[in-house]
Amino acid sequence: MRLKTAHSSKKCLLDQCLFTIWRPAAIAKKSTVFAIFALLSFTADASPYQTISDEFKLQFHRQLKANKVPGGAFVIVEGDQILKLSTYGKRHKNSRLNINSNTVFRLASVSKTFAATLTSQLVHEDKLDWHQPITQYLPKFSLAKPEQSQKITLEHIIGQSTGLMPNSYDNMIDANVQLDKIIPKFSKLNPMCSPGECYSYQNVAFSFILPAIEQQTGQSYASLLQQRIFTPLNMHSASVGYDAFKQQANRAEPHIKTHSGFKQVKVKPNYYQLAPAAGVNASINDMAKWLMANLGNQPKVISPSVLEDITTPGVRTRKELRRREWKQYLKDAHYGKGWRIYDFEGHPLIYHAGWVAGYVTEIAYSPTLKLGMVMLLNGESRAISTLGAHFWHRVFEQKDHLALESSNKKQ
Repeated sequence: MRLKTAHSSKKCLLDQCLFTIWRPAAIAKKSTVFAIFALLSFTADASPYQTISDEFKLQFHRQLKANKVPGGAFVIVEGDQILKLSTYGKRHKNSRLNINSNTVFRLASVSKTFAATLTSQLVHEDKLDWHQPITQYLPKFSLAKPEQSQKITLEHIIGQSTGLMPNSYDNMIDANVQLDKIIPKFSKLNPMCSPGECYSYQNVAFSFILPAIEQQTGQSYASLLQQRIFTPLNMHSASVGYDAFKQQANRAEPHIKTHSGFKQVKVKPNYYQLAPAAGVNASINDMAKWLMANLGNQPKVISPSVLEDITTPGVRTRKELRRREWKQYLKDAHYGKGWRIYDFEGHPLIYHAGWVAGYVTEIAYSPTLKLGMVMLLNGESRAISTLGAHFWHRVFEQKDHLALESSNKKQ
């Protein structure tokens, strides 16, 4: 049983439950019995990760304040419930406009999780095939040896295993060169390895999935995400693209780190060219719904077979094991399809982070605990990585403690 106040659908705190339950003295006796029953039910049903979630809110606010990050938001969900959602700071520096739960951020590379899900949906509907060569949909794409480009499939594109040099031609995107002028440049490249054999993180090549999706469905990428994901999940603020972001009145503006502190900058359209890799915008309310769907609570939107497909480990990503804030916890790391698959102190963790000028994002969830967390910041700060690593360490520490406690009781 989950207690709800008349004003909120979230689980109430203990003092809120008591306030809601107690009635005037005329019905005090009846109310007291109900209050005790309800309080016991609430206690029995309370999440073992509620305290960690409450503590995380304090850490989140302290870290952002200490690092002078302009603003941010986070949400922690368990199953189909929000354990904690909180916002911090301003939509832009020196503004009076506070960030709230509907403030829209750029998701940067967390956008890849949406692209992978959409592609997998189409594969499971036999509209695409993971083994199709990308040249079937993008004939202008060729490598120095044309026969090598024929070997790169849709699965290699989404699974970051094309064999191309990491971040191929991102520098041209940074310079705001148009994508149609970048694609011919690939004809100068020789791959590092055969497709499927090594990890090779891409943004430009990852977005080659867009023509495959659009040609096979006859719809735009943005309209497909809206139709298949945003609308059925009630992600009301979510959108794709630069124009859609600029049309949002309630949006977080970007800030870059300088020697004199954070500086507000303009939103650039360059990486929005790469819609599958970095084109999605969303609020923390939207991301709570995205998390819940990926935890398996919306099987009509994201089926179990799609979830299994995109989170099956692919190529090993050894570089991830050297991440400054995470290396003490990670035992192994792979890339699935649009998601990173971590062995975090012996526990599976599904993860992705994102960065684009002025924004950093992070999403992760435990498929075994049905617990997930998202953070969105409108200022570039490593605090997000520190917060995420420590949170998951605390979660799995608690899980192991509860498992040991349960084992001891059975003996």
